[in-house]
Amino acid sequence: MKLNFLLVALVMTARLPSAGAQAPLRVAAAADLEPVLPSILEQFQKETGIHAVATYQASAALTAQIQNNAPFDIFLSADLGYPQKLITAGLAQGLGEGTAGTPITYARGTLVLWTRKDSHLPSPSMDMLRSPEVARIAIANPDRAPYGRAAVAALKKIGVYDAIKPRLVTAENIAQAAQFVDSGNADAGFISLTSASTPRLVADGKYFVVPADLYPPIEQGAVLLTRTERRVEAKKLLVFLMSTPVQQEMRKFGLTPSRNVPEAP
Repeated sequence: MKLNFLLVALVMTARLPSAGAQAPLRVAAAADLEPVLPSILEQFQKETGIHAVATYQASAALTAQIQNNAPFDIFLSADLGYPQKLITAGLAQGLGEGTAGTPITYARGTLVLWTRKDSHLPSPSMDMLRSPEVARIAIANPDRAPYGRAAVAALKKIGVYDAIKPRLVTAENIAQAAQFVDSGNADAGFISLTSASTPRLVADGKYFVVPADLYPPIEQGAVLLTRTERRVEAKKLLVFLMSTPVQQEMRKFGLTPSRNVPEAP
């Protein structure tokens, strides 16, 4: 019995972090960043030695968690409204002097309409949505996800929203909308270009870039959360996100850089 107790104690001790170990930076990240952020955080760790982990959900859901004291250090939203809401509540700030009241615009998103290659439907387009053959159309929840709001705006702009509203299949976030249409649970789906650019969706489907003049710009905002105890490291990550190499990397994944940066060679 004593031996078993000793073995359990040794195992539990081995699982505890060492005295000098530091918890990773905790990043609340919009769902459209799931294909983009892992490689960026890996490179950040290589260059700085700072480990960061991300939680991906709809921007509204992450905002609610932060308001309820979730232990995040940085919030990367898919729009500017949610981080601004946190700044107004005193829960977040921008970067640098004079920006405490303004989120950092780190990128702009692009909305696309995606279908599977093995679908009986023609190549995706906004006109295609008028066809009754398109029985189910995936869309991120417009009440919670900026890409969902953009899709609704585009549908209203071309005058088809009321007609196809009964055919919309609402997902929790943009990543789930991509899953719905890739799995065949929807015939077409409004998703982010970041999702459409992943190897799996490139192999499985094809997409149409929704004209940018059909929806408000999807400007994506970042803030430093005021409760963080890792302020120095968190600021380093935000500065890293705005660096030219990382902005170029974002472009490869379907995000438009927030400022003019040259194309990567």
